[in-house]
Amino acid sequence: MGLNSFMIRHAALIFTCKTFVAAMLALLAALWLDLPRPYWAMATVYITSQPLAGATSSKAFYRVLGTAIGASAAVAMVPNLVNAPELLSLAMALWIGLCLYLSLLMRQPRSYGFMLSGYTVALIGFPAVSDPGSMFDLALARFEEITLGIVFATLVSTVLLPRSVAPAVAGRVESWLKDARILARDVLLGNGSEGELRTQQLKLATDSVEIDALAGHLSYDQVADANTVGSLQMVRRQMMVLLPQLASIADRLAALNSLGARPAALDVLLDRIALWLMIDGGNERQPADDLRREIAELRPNLDKEASWDQIVLANLLIRLRDLVDISSDCRALERAIAQGSDPAQIKLAYEPEPGAELSRHRDHALALWSAASAAAAILICCALWIATGWTDGASAPMMAAVGCSFFAAQDDPAKGISNFGWWSLVAVIVVGTYLFAIIPAITDVEVLIAALAPTFLIYGFLIARPATSFIGMALAANTATLLALQSTYVANFQSFANTSIAFLFGMLMAAVVTRLGRTAGAAWIARRLMKTSWATLAVTAERRGLNDRAAFAGLMLDRLGLLTQRIAAMDDADRSDVVNLSQLRVGINIIDLRRARRSLAPATLEAIDRMLTALAVAARKHAGGAMPAELLKRIDIALARTVEEPAGKPREDALIGLTGIRRGLFPAAAAYAGEPAGQGTDEGTGEGMLVA
Repeated sequence: MGLNSFMIRHAALIFTCKTFVAAMLALLAALWLDLPRPYWAMATVYITSQPLAGATSSKAFYRVLGTAIGASAAVAMVPNLVNAPELLSLAMALWIGLCLYLSLLMRQPRSYGFMLSGYTVALIGFPAVSDPGSMFDLALARFEEITLGIVFATLVSTVLLPRSVAPAVAGRVESWLKDARILARDVLLGNGSEGELRTQQLKLATDSVEIDALAGHLSYDQVADANTVGSLQMVRRQMMVLLPQLASIADRLAALNSLGARPAALDVLLDRIALWLMIDGGNERQPADDLRREIAELRPNLDKEASWDQIVLANLLIRLRDLVDISSDCRALERAIAQGSDPAQIKLAYEPEPGAELSRHRDHALALWSAASAAAAILICCALWIATGWTDGASAPMMAAVGCSFFAAQDDPAKGISNFGWWSLVAVIVVGTYLFAIIPAITDVEVLIAALAPTFLIYGFLIARPATSFIGMALAANTATLLALQSTYVANFQSFANTSIAFLFGMLMAAVVTRLGRTAGAAWIARRLMKTSWATLAVTAERRGLNDRAAFAGLMLDRLGLLTQRIAAMDDADRSDVVNLSQLRVGINIIDLRRARRSLAPATLEAIDRMLTALAVAARKHAGGAMPAELLKRIDIALARTVEEPAGKPREDALIGLTGIRRGLFPAAAAYAGEPAGQGTDEGTGEGMLVA
């Protein structure tokens, strides 16, 4: 326990010492093996190393794989196209753009492998055009140097005071669930203003995306216990459906309040559930089955005469039952994480559908546009290099490829590239000081290591701290690369200046072209996310709910997390849809209709299908503001047909789903009061109705 506390308190210091040891071991091993550019082994350690062992392992694996693919591509391109420099430049730019495009679609650890496959071609291929005959030897040496750095980074990370990613994920999950319980309590008891509750909701949505990104490294963590990893993956799945459940509960409570139909027994039940949520465990905590029984006793019997307030109340009680089930599951999984027990032995009360996968948002158009910007920057640098015959000009397209690849996922990549360029300039100054003031006087490797230690220990400390990680990485990678340490001292000021200028020019060109090519910012991306979410909702309606419930929730929550990061750039209408989780809730209710559709009478099924068709058309045309009033009529017609169904679970499931859709799309609408007048014989299609 004492060692763990020490490692947590001094995590940054431990990380920088470990990384420096790994970098020096990699450098010495590369020198001993007489590799042509041993400094690449040293630089790779700083590029690969992460404070958490799982993150280092995942990055190391995909760096090796990406380097191998990129080196093979360089060997295939350069010798065959070297006599046609324009065609070679085009081929390399297209390859880098393709790899970047695939990388941006992944948004998982393996995306790093695609990105490496791209810019490794630039790192190996552009400097080799002057000697294409040695291309294979250079590619092999580069692969060996990078692999050596990765091996030492991984070994030191997993053997010397390793920090598993699992405790970090578990800590974030525990904090998230605690915040979710507080939000649930506030929703149930009516604590806090509407704005405060929305702020809590958005924070949880953003945190869930960050946890998902961190948990992506779990399967690569050799230090983590398999049971812990399994429990964390299961609790993440429960988290995907907890937020929309809370949003639905808040909405149904608001509806009952507006109807003035909130029974006194409901308030007693809400108090009991709120208290139950906040108690950690032990004998003081009421059994979950008692709460489930109380919920069932309060649930109204929905018959043909059921009123709108009874339908809303039944809907609320079902969501409360789901909340109890999910919370109970999360408590059990938290205990499994703490005890390291097998999560397979836990009987979940709220089981996701079989084969459910957590989906992620992919923006093909934005990824393609970013890839095209990168290719354009590389081609411009190549054109200038070829036209001027610039000595050491290879560094320009090489760094343009690196800069465009590293920052393409940002809303404003030009800003990130510019910042990287400025810190690269700082690295150039540091390297110049070492090459021409310090290293010439050094004759022993031990003294060299001692001279490098202060600078690189500071770099490692910066990398370990999230607020300065970017700065530390830029300084460490560029200093190690430009320092170009080899077995003999070969520094030449003219060559150093030429290379440094080309190096910085490549970053400048990447920033300029990206600024011109990626003019859209956070607001534009937010609008695209909203439009895509409405399109997904339309597809869900068209398929009549034939989607996996957890997969849909995962996809929409992933977009929700991306949207909350850009909430300040959104207009009021879109912001309202985001904070109320309207699209997510409506989609889940559409999917829930699947349980009832095939058991309903043909007339009812036809009314529901027409409503879903109308909803799909409205969602595809939606450009902000309120949904069309005719869609509300379609929903009410479907409700009117459904209440005429015989009592039973299919009827109740259909009523619950339709109520959720109505409240999600028309929260301010008057209470349902039966079938709209004059609509009983309407035979028009949803599409025609909405055009009218």
